[in-house]
Amino acid sequence: MRYQFRRWLLKWYRFSDPVLGTFRRRWRSSLALRLMTITGVITFCMIALAGAFILSSVREDLNSTKLNAALQDSARSTTVAQQLIDSTEATDREALASLMLSVRAAIRDTSSSSAIYVRREPGQDGSTEAPLNFRTSEAVPKAVTAELSEQIITAEEPQLWQYVSLETGPGEAAPGIIVGTTLSFPGNTGNYNLFIAYSFAETKTTLDFIAQTLILTGVVLMLFIGLLVWSMSRIVFKPISMAAQVSRQLAEGETDARMRHQNDHNFDELSDNFNQMADTLNARIKELDTLSTMQQRFVSDVSHELRTPLTTIRLAAEVLNTSDEQVPAGQQRAARVLTEQVTRFERLLEDLLEISRYDAGRVQIETEPTNLVSLCQEVVADLQPLSESIIEVRPLGGYSAIDVDPRRIRRIVSNLVGNAIEHGEGNPIIVTIDSNTTAYAIAVRDYGIGMNEIQAERVFDRFYRADPSRKRTLGGTGLGLAIAQEDAAVHGGVIELWSEPNVGSNFRLTLPRSDSFDSFLSPLPLVPEDVTGTDASQTVTDWVKRPSRWLLRRGDDGKK
Repeated sequence: MRYQFRRWLLKWYRFSDPVLGTFRRRWRSSLALRLMTITGVITFCMIALAGAFILSSVREDLNSTKLNAALQDSARSTTVAQQLIDSTEATDREALASLMLSVRAAIRDTSSSSAIYVRREPGQDGSTEAPLNFRTSEAVPKAVTAELSEQIITAEEPQLWQYVSLETGPGEAAPGIIVGTTLSFPGNTGNYNLFIAYSFAETKTTLDFIAQTLILTGVVLMLFIGLLVWSMSRIVFKPISMAAQVSRQLAEGETDARMRHQNDHNFDELSDNFNQMADTLNARIKELDTLSTMQQRFVSDVSHELRTPLTTIRLAAEVLNTSDEQVPAGQQRAARVLTEQVTRFERLLEDLLEISRYDAGRVQIETEPTNLVSLCQEVVADLQPLSESIIEVRPLGGYSAIDVDPRRIRRIVSNLVGNAIEHGEGNPIIVTIDSNTTAYAIAVRDYGIGMNEIQAERVFDRFYRADPSRKRTLGGTGLGLAIAQEDAAVHGGVIELWSEPNVGSNFRLTLPRSDSFDSFLSPLPLVPEDVTGTDASQTVTDWVKRPSRWLLRRGDDGKK
């Protein structure tokens, strides 16, 4: 039995859990559903309480009326019977038998019930002259309880009654009461108990009809109230739904979306204020777009105009460098510094142009199958001669090709490795590559000075330097990490950083295998294995959410 109950409970849970889960999600996300549910529950409780009160009041009134009528009817029959007995002086058997017949007829004529039972009171001396008991229905003697029999003998009340169940047929019963009284016969005959049963079947039928009527009325009221609440919620929530729809359209770039009036003062005021806010926001966006366009054009024009004098200065510096024998040593050193600064200035102009393209959303990438392990090895081979640190490449995976723009990924890796060289303090640098079914990852770990929490939060800001007093080993422009972050985002990937002061830093680049992944599991941990003490291949890595970006790919329509 217990096993069957557990099986039933498990089946019920499996069936109800999806339904309850759906309801819980709808409950959390829908104000209209909460309003209708709460209103329905309160209405049901009110209707149930009102129906129960009405039914209880009607039942009590009907039962009380029926009881009073039964008691009066029994008292009337008892009085008539006793008067008939008192009017005779019968003592012999025949006279008493005739008297009993007369009493029986009188009770039948005066009582509204045909269920009558008369018996000689138990506990009296036997008398051969006493008339026999009689009954009009077998249901009455069966309904007389021992408690009622004992009370009618010992109690002083003229009437006793009790609620009973009366048999009306084979296997059928109806509620009712039995009223008991006492009749005193003359001579040595003694007392007789008179029991009259009154059926409450009609009362029960009436109460059942009233209960059915109340239930039907409650169901109809629930339906009408539910329809009313649903209609009112539609009317009330319609402006709110419209505001949500218009705000969603504005967020999607439909700047001409506006709210309509609802012929209500408060909602119309809300619509006017919302539309005014949308107009103001649209105007500010246009101003910002104009300023952004002007800024981008200014940067582009300045960069273009600066290229001509820079080219001239570079040519002059090269001429000075080629005439080392005719130029004094001080001027030779100045010419070399000039050449280095011109090169750095050109790189700065290129970075500014690249940043302006990202700001304008006009970046176009050309993807091709690329082996990230080979790419990282080539970058490390180029940067190793410029570094005092030993740079190690650890390819744990990632040998299969991935469709990326190799120029931009190379620039990301170069910036990350160059940053590690700048802050590695000559300690080893480890470049790790790995992949899984959803993503590729490249991690650059250094054991240098590290960064605190504030510096780590701003490390990707443009022209930000964690320590301005440090000399740039590779002559960076201050835009490398900002451009690297944009290069990763344009591929749908992300660059993350873990760093601790005097422990080092770990930059992790994660790229999805395809554009179909909205989130992906990074194959490499962000916190290095030498810090956590766990093998990277056994570390539970974290999920990475794909950034939302506008990008241009070769063959795409420009929107992603």
